[in-house]
Amino acid sequence: MIDEFAKEYLHDELQSIREALVWKLDGLSEYDIRRPLAATGTNLLGLVKHMATWEARYFGEIFNRPFPEPLPRWQDFDGSDSWVTEDETRGQIIGFYQRAWQHADATIKELPIDAPGHVPWWPRPDVKLFNIMVHVLNDTTRHAGHADILREGLDGRTGVAAWAEQQIDTAAREAHFAQIEQAARGSRRS
Repeated sequence: MIDEFAKEYLHDELQSIREALVWKLDGLSEYDIRRPLAATGTNLLGLVKHMATWEARYFGEIFNRPFPEPLPRWQDFDGSDSWVTEDETRGQIIGFYQRAWQHADATIKELPIDAPGHVPWWPRPDVKLFNIMVHVLNDTTRHAGHADILREGLDGRTGVAAWAEQQIDTAAREAHFAQIEQAARGSRRS
């Protein structure tokens, strides 16, 4: 009984954070979702593409359930899953992510939480579905956090979904920022 509860709980959390990651694109221009916003080239649509690629891989080939579309070989990983070419559209990338999570959802639904899998690039490659669910949830949450910071830098919007978004009080944000800046500057006296 606890196995089904754990699986359902992890799966629900994963779906929620997937939706939050995609929501970070809402209302932004094509340029803003694609442009590099960190020294490493990190960008919003690239984060979605990256998660689609790895979710398809982790819930696919790890459990002998290959994703039905071509994926780059993990041995040849060159970072191309982390940015979007001029020819790839927002709709294509979001569609890829949705197909990847549908494939993952089928794996999660059909396999028991202790189903064995094999991740050849991990130091301890023999895993269970539970390990992969936790790993993908952690990775998606991490990248959704990156997306949250990138989005905040673009237009100040934060949150996990449109229903949770609050009106931006610019004056309050500026006062809060100034208070933190003052504390940081004051720390130099120590």
